[in-house]
Amino acid sequence: MDSHHDSNLSNSSQVGQPFTRLEDRRHLAGQGGFVADLRLPGIRDVAFLRSSMAHARLGPIAVPADAPAGAVWTAEAFHGLVKPIRAVLDRPAYRPSDQPVMAEGTVRHVGEIVAAVLADNRALAEDLAERLEPAYDPLPAITDPEQALLPESAPLHPGWADNVYMTMGRTTGDFDAMVARADVHVTRHLRMERVAAMPLETRGCVARFDRGSGVLTLWIATQRPHLIRTMLAEQLTGIEERDIRVIAPDVGGGFGGKSNLYPEEILLAAMAMRLPHPVRWIEDRWEHMVSASHSRQHVQTITAHATKEGELLAVDVRFLVDGGAYAMRTSTPAVEANMASSVLPGPYKFQAYRFEATTVATNKTPVGPFRGVGRPAAVFAMERIMEETAAAIGMDPVEFRLRNMIQPEEHPFTTISGLVYDSGDYPSLLTKAAQSIRAPGKGDAPANIAIGIGFGCYTEQTAHGAQEWHRRGSPFVYGFEAARVRIDPSGGVLVSTGIQSHGQGLETSLAQIAGDVLGVSYDRVRVVHGDTELCPYGMGTVASRSLVMAGGAVEGACQRLAAKIRRIAAHNLDCAADDVLLAGGEAQGPGGSIPLDAVARIAYLELQKLPLDVEPALDILYCYRPPVETGAYSSGVHAAKVAVDLDSGHVKILDFVVAEDCGRVINPLIVDGQIAGGVAQGIGQALLEEFQYDDQGQPTKVTLADYLVPGAPELVNVRIIHQETLSPFTVHGAKGLGEGGAIGPPAAVANAVSDALRQFGVDVRRVPIRPEDLWEALRP
Repeated sequence: MDSHHDSNLSNSSQVGQPFTRLEDRRHLAGQGGFVADLRLPGIRDVAFLRSSMAHARLGPIAVPADAPAGAVWTAEAFHGLVKPIRAVLDRPAYRPSDQPVMAEGTVRHVGEIVAAVLADNRALAEDLAERLEPAYDPLPAITDPEQALLPESAPLHPGWADNVYMTMGRTTGDFDAMVARADVHVTRHLRMERVAAMPLETRGCVARFDRGSGVLTLWIATQRPHLIRTMLAEQLTGIEERDIRVIAPDVGGGFGGKSNLYPEEILLAAMAMRLPHPVRWIEDRWEHMVSASHSRQHVQTITAHATKEGELLAVDVRFLVDGGAYAMRTSTPAVEANMASSVLPGPYKFQAYRFEATTVATNKTPVGPFRGVGRPAAVFAMERIMEETAAAIGMDPVEFRLRNMIQPEEHPFTTISGLVYDSGDYPSLLTKAAQSIRAPGKGDAPANIAIGIGFGCYTEQTAHGAQEWHRRGSPFVYGFEAARVRIDPSGGVLVSTGIQSHGQGLETSLAQIAGDVLGVSYDRVRVVHGDTELCPYGMGTVASRSLVMAGGAVEGACQRLAAKIRRIAAHNLDCAADDVLLAGGEAQGPGGSIPLDAVARIAYLELQKLPLDVEPALDILYCYRPPVETGAYSSGVHAAKVAVDLDSGHVKILDFVVAEDCGRVINPLIVDGQIAGGVAQGIGQALLEEFQYDDQGQPTKVTLADYLVPGAPELVNVRIIHQETLSPFTVHGAKGLGEGGAIGPPAAVANAVSDALRQFGVDVRRVPIRPEDLWEALRP
């Protein structure tokens, strides 16, 4: 991985430096602690019997006569203990559905839970689960989003008139007039198939109920422990939220898939409340394939209307998304289509926009957030149509894009879909990426190899505040983040935050921010997270928000704590507080200095040296709410160079460039890692990954031998170009970047393959790009 950095700001002390990650020390030493590592006295394991049918009436479950008493739990055992999951969205067009925590009466997708089995270990629990015999009466399965819209497809949920979760649409600008002005009209029908987050660590949950204190504790591999606690309190009967503690220990990746509330977590909580011992469930990979949230699966029709001189006038798009059998809490299946329609304009300006976004229910695993959330699909649609429109006009695709890009001086810029971009220089990013990927040109290739270059330009909405979440109709408005900073009597700095780090290096980045403000080395700062009992309430790590929001909270708390330290030091140095500088672990005044540990000792143990108007202790809680709540927008251009084997249809990536702008870079090493990891997932979407189902709703790819994720042969060294355009809306000028790496690759690779095969009249209309599809398209 190569990285080049262009900055318009001289970095201060530790922020901006490529420090190695503090959390890596424990992981490299094998000292990480994950849910599966937890050992509690008396713990017993749970295995779930999952439906083998996509759609069926569920009858009685035959239990072997030798099954131990209390080993098998069916839906009746949870009556009065739990409520169905209802994911809501405050939008008039949205139709909610109830998801039973355990199937009763009807199953609606393969993998839905129909029984739980309790045993001394997982093997025994699985053995008994396999011997259970549920009675199924098959029903017709809906396995395609377009099929779900047919009049003959019966509604999957009681009280529904059809299978539509939500449809929304809007026309902005004088659409008909722009179409009439246009000389060129280009339409493409596109598909992006269903994928999953596939983190290294699968889901897991351990639950324990303490009857003495009445406290229910759950250890969960989750991205947002506080919201999970809030939702658990709403789902369980007979317990208040104050008596629920959720702990997210080390989490081995999430990518959005661990941001949902799942039935398994509710069931384990309810079982623990009924049992005198803890219970544990650790997901295996097959379970992850059929029951953890999927994502994407878009059917798209997009039309661009442009002049022959290359002015993009209007865009018309229809998104149809397969949302699966149930609405996941909290994001709902509508998140994909709704987000895609909102962000589709990307870095471009045009005068009219018409869209329709529809999400339907099918007999498949429910859809939830996955790195990018709607943006990879939107960028795929927009960038493919930009490429094909440029070809129809006869204009270089880079020139066509530059002709229609928002200019730096136009920021803040309100897009045709109503988003407010804070800052950016999109033409510069595209120019740098094009210069890098095109040098030294396509070069010579064997007769059976076609070389192509393609681009994927995007904006990434990050760290959006209350205004934007409310506009979306979210039941939880993620408008703030909190941090508590405490310096103990020995001078040690402890930062606790409501976000949850699961691979992003947030323990290091937040320590760098705190260290700069307090004048200590970042490795003297300990950052804790993931425990609702010990950390302030937070909205969790989703939507590329953590660094900006939690970073703002840490900065604010440290600034207030630093002001208190300066006052204490000034009182003892006989100078003004404004004359005190915090640096090198000391409070430095004009005539002397005091070590930070000595200041801390005064604050706690030597109050005779503490000013009477200063409260004892060094402990500050601060909640950060951004002054502008429309979000900070990262941006980037992904450029791919590919070779297509004309004899086999095989695609090989030869070169990949990312020119990105995430505002102020807190730690370049971590940023590069985030980008490279995201690109790997995006390449998986572009070339390999897809869940397939047969016409009975049976998933046909349920192992890693069938569902292919990218490995070393499919990947390439990612060359990264950094550009810093600071956000005027955030504390550090930083913008989120956690999802950007995954947004651009499907479009960039698809455009590169289309460029390579244009001479043969072939262009990509579906991802993943399968060799057999290209081979067939290339045959006369």
